[in-house]
Amino acid sequence: MSHASHGGGKPLPMSVYNVAFLLDRLGQDCSPLQYLRELTQNAIEAVTRSGMPGQIIWDVDWISFDLGGPMKVCIVDTGDGMTGDEMIRFINQLSSSGAEQSFTGNYGVGAKIAAATKNPAGVIYQSWKNGDGYMIQLEKIPATGEYGLRQWELEDGNYSYYVPLEDTVKPQEIGTHGTKVILLGAKPSDSTISSPADVPSPSKWISKYLNTRYFQFPSGLTLKAREGWDGPRTEPGNFLRQITGQKAYLDQHAVDSGVVALPAARAHWWILKDEPAMSNNSGFIESVGHVAALYQNELYDRATSRAGMALLQNFGILFGYRFVVIYLEPIVKGQLLTTNTARTTLLLNGEKLPWEDWAYEFREKMPKRLVEFVSEKAAALTEKDHINSIKERLKNVLDLYKVSRYRPAPEGIYLSDETSAVRIGRSPFSGRQSEGGGGSGGEVGATSAGQREGEVGNIYHLFEKKGGPTSDKSAADPFPLVKWVSVEDGGRDAGDQLEDKAATFIPNQNTLLVNADFRVFKDMVARLCKEKEAGPGLEDAVKEIVHQWFEQALVETVIGVQQLRGSKEWGPEEIVKALSPEALTSAVMQRYHVYIACRRELGARFGKRFTQAAP
Repeated sequence: MSHASHGGGKPLPMSVYNVAFLLDRLGQDCSPLQYLRELTQNAIEAVTRSGMPGQIIWDVDWISFDLGGPMKVCIVDTGDGMTGDEMIRFINQLSSSGAEQSFTGNYGVGAKIAAATKNPAGVIYQSWKNGDGYMIQLEKIPATGEYGLRQWELEDGNYSYYVPLEDTVKPQEIGTHGTKVILLGAKPSDSTISSPADVPSPSKWISKYLNTRYFQFPSGLTLKAREGWDGPRTEPGNFLRQITGQKAYLDQHAVDSGVVALPAARAHWWILKDEPAMSNNSGFIESVGHVAALYQNELYDRATSRAGMALLQNFGILFGYRFVVIYLEPIVKGQLLTTNTARTTLLLNGEKLPWEDWAYEFREKMPKRLVEFVSEKAAALTEKDHINSIKERLKNVLDLYKVSRYRPAPEGIYLSDETSAVRIGRSPFSGRQSEGGGGSGGEVGATSAGQREGEVGNIYHLFEKKGGPTSDKSAADPFPLVKWVSVEDGGRDAGDQLEDKAATFIPNQNTLLVNADFRVFKDMVARLCKEKEAGPGLEDAVKEIVHQWFEQALVETVIGVQQLRGSKEWGPEEIVKALSPEALTSAVMQRYHVYIACRRELGARFGKRFTQAAP
């Protein structure tokens, strides 16, 4: 027996069994609005191929509506258009496209997956090329469950998969070439201009999605989307909004911006103006602080709200994160940077993006203007620093936390023990200059420029000799940097990840943010204030003492949990859980000892009444 290539035979190409199942399965990986991106991108490429300035418009299909049908959303472009035969080839073949296929470009799958599976009643394509118009309809055939083109009966009794169109149905924007795509929904009676369930900004859903999906658009291209379609067409509220993408908006509303060159990425950053537009424009654009990945003028992995706040804090924006936007643009050097088939995720060599590495590198090279901005926000916090008092209380029992820190040294007399190490990160605002330069602040316990002391990432630590290298004791401070934040002083926003939580810990910067608005703290202050007649400065003094003792409970928790790191049962995931906002909240829920300690200290300051039994 010989292989076909060695003698007479032809290999049998692989085919697809049950294409409908494949499409439906891939469609589940698409976000609910992914088809907006796919059809818009197809339109952008069509306009680009035409070699002329062009338009793309997301609108109501007013022709079908005026004829008595429900409102259907459509997209019109003035691109190069398609003939009837080209539409059959490009639309009815799963991996066919008018553009050149590539892993990093268009491969003719996205619109078919994202649009067809969300619109089984049909996706109508009307296209004009060289002045002639044709129409096809891609739909899920009810009798078989397969996807395919509707067959039309022509006037002469023959059948065809496309039909010619009269110029009366041609959109006014289209001259001799262009395309219109109409989405019919799950059933013919659906109104597809209405937003899907649970979509942000339902009255501006198309504008919001496209503005936040795209960074910028090619020059010479104008993109618009309909808003206020449910009102009279003559009213100002029913209009086409121009879609600009995030870059034009951020540039217009920023007080400062720049680009930081990282080893494998470019970090674009903006500091936004403190203005009403931050709230007023949130319906159609991402108008407050967030983070995203930038690739081919599109935004991926966008983190907003609580997720965005947490990621910005990892990048060193501990305060004022509402005003800071950071986009990471990967630099491809011998690596494959692409998206998954449904274009919902950006992948580097098939893996998720290295956000932790980028965050570390950005903190090391934090621009001076950003350092100043965050420092200004930190200076506006009104809470007094309690850490020195806490250190004084704990100094005699510090050995209980096993906080000795060891640093490799050839002439050292100690053997380092991984289980006794307290991993300490570095805040760019901790007041010490990095040895590596380019950033502000210093890393506690750093041994050399660029070394990531206390951060997970070096796999070779698995091959250390048992007992560890000879070492000297390090002067690393195990105590975290503590900042009390509240909505009133601008340290946090209402509804952020600290809402109704006691604190959050940022391990890579060894920073503990404590929520002064947490009801447990406020209830304790109120209770203690009731136990003595009000007087000058009483409430402020009570608040200071209450915060100090609760802060101590949180600091002890952070130090104690980190001492567990490196033991068999306490891996990185367990440590993260033990220091989560929920876990830190649990740490302050026992109140008796804090209450007694506060009354004792208040008694020493204001009189014996606080040492007597509580009412």
